[in-house]
Amino acid sequence: MFFEIREGNIGSTYIMEKPLLLYMFSFYWCFLNALFTVEAPQSLYIVELGNNVTMECTFPVNGKLKFRDLSVSWEKKDELGKDVYVLFKGEEDFKSQHSDFRGRIKLLKENLKLGQSLLQIMDVKLRDAGLYRCLIDYGGADYKTINLKVQAPYRNITQGVVSTGDKEWKLTCQSEGYPKAEVIWQNGEYEDLTDKADTSYETGSDQLYRVTSTLTIKNRTHENFRCIFWNKELQKNTSAILYVADSADDVLRPESRRFVGAIVVVIALVGSVLFILCIRKASTSKDKRTCMANSSMNIAKLPKDKDTHDWRGPHFEEEELKYIHIEKT
Repeated sequence: MFFEIREGNIGSTYIMEKPLLLYMFSFYWCFLNALFTVEAPQSLYIVELGNNVTMECTFPVNGKLKFRDLSVSWEKKDELGKDVYVLFKGEEDFKSQHSDFRGRIKLLKENLKLGQSLLQIMDVKLRDAGLYRCLIDYGGADYKTINLKVQAPYRNITQGVVSTGDKEWKLTCQSEGYPKAEVIWQNGEYEDLTDKADTSYETGSDQLYRVTSTLTIKNRTHENFRCIFWNKELQKNTSAILYVADSADDVLRPESRRFVGAIVVVIALVGSVLFILCIRKASTSKDKRTCMANSSMNIAKLPKDKDTHDWRGPHFEEEELKYIHIEKT
């Protein structure tokens, strides 16, 4: 609040002035509220752990903003009443700022002339969740309350399938997040098995919930089971599928099965290419042998001269005699 009330110096004066001051303050406050109103365009903000969030409240400026007449206060409403940000008569005051928010708070002052008080919280922590009050004093005074919720989704689920012998299996799902999540178990036919599971919760210094849930089954193999982390407060869920095989050799995670399948495909492709190259090479060698055989047969079919046993024909001998006759001449 940005109002100063001075009490009387002696007891009788104090007793008479205090009710009067309270009455005047109440009247003044109601009168100011009638003329000056702060609004919150959004009363609820939901942000993920580690991200930034900007909360907003608006107020009337009516012309050019006079910074010296403006006071802005953002306060987190909890048992301690933590000061988040204070701008008093146009000057920032960080002396009263709570240590939880130091170095992570920024007021976008360039938007004040537009009648917007934008408070930015960087690297949001789980402890930042709660109610915030935005109070503006500018020729009048009013405030609005804004709710901030922080979430940490249960994205990564660690799975485990262990055989304890005698056809008994322990299925485990583990994850961490915020707020507290319920773990639901189902089989391949979507039958609810949650009552048969054992679920435990732990919290660390980071305030995240570490949830571990184990389901024990017997005489059920070659079947899929699903664990679902259900966050009722945020109405969100994350799930994982576990497969129970008949033997340890069959217990492969989906990632392992995909990896083995990829290897088989690569081997098949390489084998196909080598086979095709081999066939082509064999065909080429066969064509060469065929060509050589045909050539030999053609040579064998050439006509021979009976006397000289030469393959040269009569036409060739006539041309040869002409050539000799020309040389002699």
